Amino acid sequence: MRWAPGIAQQSPLTSFCSLVELQLAFITWHSTKNNLQHRTAEMGGQQVIARRGQPFTITLHFQGRGYLHGDSLHLIAETGPQPDQQAGTQSIFPVGPGQPDLKRAWRATASAASGPRSTDVVVWPPAGAPIGRYQLKIRVDSDHTSKFYYLGDFILLFNAWCPDDDVYLESELEREEYVLNEQGLIYQGNKNWIRPVPWNFGQFEEGIVGICLKLLDRSLHFLHDPGRDCSLRNSPVYVSRVLSAMINSNDDNGVLLGNWSEDYSGGVRPTEWSGSIAILTQWDHSGGRPVKYGQCWVFAAVMCTVLRCLGIPSRVVTNFDSGHEKDGNLIIDVFYDKAGHLLPTESKDSIWNFHVWNECWMARRDLPPGYHGWQVLDATPQERSNGLYCCGPAPVSAIREGDVDVRFDAPFVFSMVNADRVAWLLDGARKEKLQWDTSAVGNNISTKCVGSDEREDITSAYKYPEGSLAERRVFLKALGQRQPLSPPVRYRSGVLPVAFSASVEDRTREPPPAMAQTSLKLQLVESPEVGQDIQLVLAACNLEFVHKELKLSLSAQAVLHDGHPRPPFWQETLYLSLRPREGKELPWTISYQQYGQQLGEDKQLCVIALGEENTTWLKTLAEKTITMASPSLDIHVLASVVVNQPFPIQVVFANPLSEPVGNCVLTMEGSGLVKGQPQIQLGPLGPRKQTSVRLQLTPYKSGPRQLHVTLKSSQFPPVKGHKQLQVAPRSGWRCRRD
Repeated sequence: MRWAPGIAQQSPLTSFCSLVELQLAFITWHSTKNNLQHRTAEMGGQQVIARRGQPFTITLHFQGRGYLHGDSLHLIAETGPQPDQQAGTQSIFPVGPGQPDLKRAWRATASAASGPRSTDVVVWPPAGAPIGRYQLKIRVDSDHTSKFYYLGDFILLFNAWCPDDDVYLESELEREEYVLNEQGLIYQGNKNWIRPVPWNFGQFEEGIVGICLKLLDRSLHFLHDPGRDCSLRNSPVYVSRVLSAMINSNDDNGVLLGNWSEDYSGGVRPTEWSGSIAILTQWDHSGGRPVKYGQCWVFAAVMCTVLRCLGIPSRVVTNFDSGHEKDGNLIIDVFYDKAGHLLPTESKDSIWNFHVWNECWMARRDLPPGYHGWQVLDATPQERSNGLYCCGPAPVSAIREGDVDVRFDAPFVFSMVNADRVAWLLDGARKEKLQWDTSAVGNNISTKCVGSDEREDITSAYKYPEGSLAERRVFLKALGQRQPLSPPVRYRSGVLPVAFSASVEDRTREPPPAMAQTSLKLQLVESPEVGQDIQLVLAACNLEFVHKELKLSLSAQAVLHDGHPRPPFWQETLYLSLRPREGKELPWTISYQQYGQQLGEDKQLCVIALGEENTTWLKTLAEKTITMASPSLDIHVLASVVVNQPFPIQVVFANPLSEPVGNCVLTMEGSGLVKGQPQIQLGPLGPRKQTSVRLQLTPYKSGPRQLHVTLKSSQFPPVKGHKQLQVAPRSGWRCRRD
């Protein structure tokens, strides 16, 4: 219920008299009822949070007498600092009978309320209205007099349930997953070992919607031209592109500061984050200072929270072996030395073990037909687009068909999923081609399934099957539409000779490298956990009917998930004799003592075998990326879970190392279960010892919830566990009414 004060704004076209026959006393917003109908009730607060294209009801209470059909009421809805009718940020519309036109204009209808001096007004925001924070005013015309009243504020969001909205999704299950679900899974690891990492999106936590709107108001677009920016907020294409720039902080005071240096002093390691709420609230409470630190999955998870909060259907997508190609030739070069070590380069070309971005669902009325549906958005700051670090929205359908001339940033997205990888051996000034792999980039593209915790492989949505004629046709089509750039490739402290940088035409016509007729393959005996030795088998096979002597250069080095290698920590040279068509298996162990101190935040190692025949001098290369599994962290729920009632849980963890683990801290998080991020200091944990902690939580929201527990220590990267809970409503609970 909100009081309506006297004249708040005077129209220059209307004369005022001292006597007003019809006067407004106060207004009832029915925020609880309206927000339940608009699926925004869990956002909290007493403000109406509506979805466009769907009505909400207010009640006007008059003093003296009630509303009569001869009276004239006009509502005024305004958003932004410069409301304007032509820009669509101001609308003046009568309260009266008639069917609403949801596509084009605001409408309102009136009907009698329960009281004699009260009137219910149903307000219909059009499906194409700009989203944001609105002021609602009313002009009361009665007996040649007019008076204006400020009624209050409300928030308008996109509406995936409205067929006329550009973000409309037909499936209710998909709407529940991609708009309403506050929990999710983000896939990490490598293409041969994919693991889900839980994330708390928390888009319905109280205060988050205000932070998301503040993000739009802090963008460079708004600061440059606030009137135009607010007008363009009717388009999910525009809003999502602005947010893609605001989630990172490279050009502005966006949400997250990226860090791939492995020095996370002064901030939080990216692997420690388990949810978006702490990040967004820290950004807000600090006055908009970027939060330290993020990497690709953190950028994408926060982006998903903001998109879902504003009503745009969104999901988090992981691309394994993700390309980052700068030259415009859709070829990514990687380099090895003669000992088989993977070399760092100063070129921006790289292949990330995995990269995470977003997809959002929307119509693309700015493009020719055929590009509606899922669009790629990437908030990780990699390349500038129109002067800003942002990427997308790029239609997934355009990527699959090689239509890289379609906006936005389709060439870059295409190269992430469908570039070729060429491996080179460097020996001083000499360069020898080892491999040309057309299927090395863009594998097992993954997202969470609708309605379950299973993984969905969506690679086929991005490209045709590897090795098919259709895939090569699309590749060449995309290559022909790109503008080739051929800067010299930097290697360590020097620059490779210009002769090493071939043109696009030359490189696509080059024959594949001459390969040794010896097969090498690296296999894991079992997936290792941090603290365990790595058991490998190198399978070597002579493919010819002649005897061969093979020199094997074996090495292992840690590698970051963005593809950047660390120096090798282990290497060995072997000589192998193979009879005609003979195969041999060589067991191979890398102990924890060898790799433990070398393991980075991403817990990934690259093992390489380079074979050289002693007669032909031809070479063959085998490599394997190993992601070390984290120790398990088990969560046991010890009683039934009911909203607003405490319940006990038990967290169990065993130290897998033969050495003590210090500085152990447990952090808990979960939308509707835990407010903030409470921490429990555990102290040191002895070698191979198990610890158990009993805790008590009080859920404050019912329904499906996900509890996240993270264990931080000084010995290994954060260990995470999660538990899916169904919180029952309290017995006798009733919805509060205004």
